[in-house]
Amino acid sequence: KSPSPRQNMPVRYFIMKSSNLQNIDISQQKGIWSTTPSNERKLNAAFWESNAVYLIFSVQGSGCFQGFARMRSAIGCEKSQDWGSAGFGGVFKVDWIRKESIPFQFAHHLLNPWNDSKKVQ
Repeated sequence: KSPSPRQNMPVRYFIMKSSNLQNIDISQQKGIWSTTPSNERKLNAAFWESNAVYLIFSVQGSGCFQGFARMRSAIGCEKSQDWGSAGFGGVFKVDWIRKESIPFQFAHHLLNPWNDSKKVQ
C-alpha cells in the first residue's frame, strides 16, 4: 500500500459532550455522529489536516466518558432524523473503538494545555 498522504500530520482529539445517552447509543449502533454547526468547521479542518481524529464521548452530567471513536469521514450536508431537530448539523461516519463507561477520576492526571491546563472531562 502507498503511505497515507497525511501520515506525517498530527493526531487530534476532541471531547464530544452529548445531552443524553440515547444519542451515544444511536452512534454506536449506526456508526454515525452529528454535532452542532459551530463544531463542524473545527472537526472538518481537523479531519483534513490530521492523520487521525479521535472523539471521546461523554454525556453531560454523567461524570464519565462513554467511550471513544475515530472520525471516518468529513461532515457532510445530509442531516439525520435519528437525533430529531435539536440543532444538529450534518452527519459523519465514526468507527467506535471502545464502548465503556470510564469515570473522570481515571483521567484526572490528563490536563489540556489549550484550555488553561484544566482537567480533561
